Amino acid sequence: MTMSAGRLRDDLVFRVDDLTGPATQGLIVEHLAEMHATSPAESVHALDLDRLRDPSITFWSGWIGDDLAVMGALKRLDAANGELKSMRTSAAARGTGAGRAILRHIVAAAVAEGITTLWLETGAEPHFAPARALYASEGFEVCGPFADYVLDPNSVFMTRRLRS
Repeated sequence: MTMSAGRLRDDLVFRVDDLTGPATQGLIVEHLAEMHATSPAESVHALDLDRLRDPSITFWSGWIGDDLAVMGALKRLDAANGELKSMRTSAAARGTGAGRAILRHIVAAAVAEGITTLWLETGAEPHFAPARALYASEGFEVCGPFADYVLDPNSVFMTRRLRS
């Protein structure tokens, strides 16, 4: 899988995922392991399989043929607010535009659901710089903690208004 990072993939198929497939579960395990390897335990806000099954969460996987390329979730906080959760690109799909594509897919789904503000938490460590750059390039701005989050030197909080 190679592609210019400036273009969006046109071969990526998104599915609402029931979290039962081995590829999806494997990417979630990989995501959690990396979060725990790069951040102190108290600063890891990634959700495990059980917590991703919460009824307030819609989880998507993105596929290129039979290969899982990317995943991400939208957690509804209330009628107007949603939180981006569990975004992860597989190692094989990094740099291909898959991350930007699922981010745009989730934003479009949030708009379709009537969500007016989208929030996210990501890491403050250098490891997370590419993620922060992606979010900023898609209109997210740094903000303070939201929902149940508290100030944490290892977290960066971001938000984006979806409609005025």
